[in-house]
Amino acid sequence: MNENITKRNELLAQKVIKGLTSRNMSGYYAKDKEEALEKALQLIEEGSSVTMGGAMSAHEIGLVEALKKGNYNFIDRDAYEDKRAAMLLAYDADVFLSSVNAMTEDGILINIDGNSNRVSAIAQGPKKVIFIVGMNKVCDDVDGAMKRARNVAAPINAQRFNINTPCKVTGSCMDCKSPDTICCQFLMTRYSKHPGRIHVILVNDNLGF
Repeated sequence: MNENITKRNELLAQKVIKGLTSRNMSGYYAKDKEEALEKALQLIEEGSSVTMGGAMSAHEIGLVEALKKGNYNFIDRDAYEDKRAAMLLAYDADVFLSSVNAMTEDGILINIDGNSNRVSAIAQGPKKVIFIVGMNKVCDDVDGAMKRARNVAAPINAQRFNINTPCKVTGSCMDCKSPDTICCQFLMTRYSKHPGRIHVILVNDNLGF
């Protein structure tokens, strides 16, 4: 990554981490994907049960592959015929992996979900939640983060899943009530009631959508 962008990301990450700390959440900065993977594995004890939502960022840093190969009980919902059963296992897991659709510079996390298994597990259930977040997802404020989630992340995911929503066609949110909408539940995580539960690894890279 460009040296000037890296320097900016380092400085911004420190601001974000300070904001996360004030919200009873832990933040870390990784200079690249390799360092992000190393940090994530430090946070996950061997033998832990681990599951996830549809976090592309966890795949991109090699974390999913490492968990499948390592000494972990990785609950791979794609391997389950009964997807609901796999999703329900997340609520009692030791670790839940996710990313964010967007977040603010002062540490507020924004996520939108269709089936809502991801946002519900983030909110309550798993003992630990680890977010892998590319610096491309950091926005000025809640308004900017919500706009990013609705007008960048949602249309891209609609296209990725090939579902019939207006944003798939227009590339931006139409505030639809389509039967295929993936914008059913909006979760704003502004504080963690439980110390040590939420961890955010900020990565000096463009990850996810």
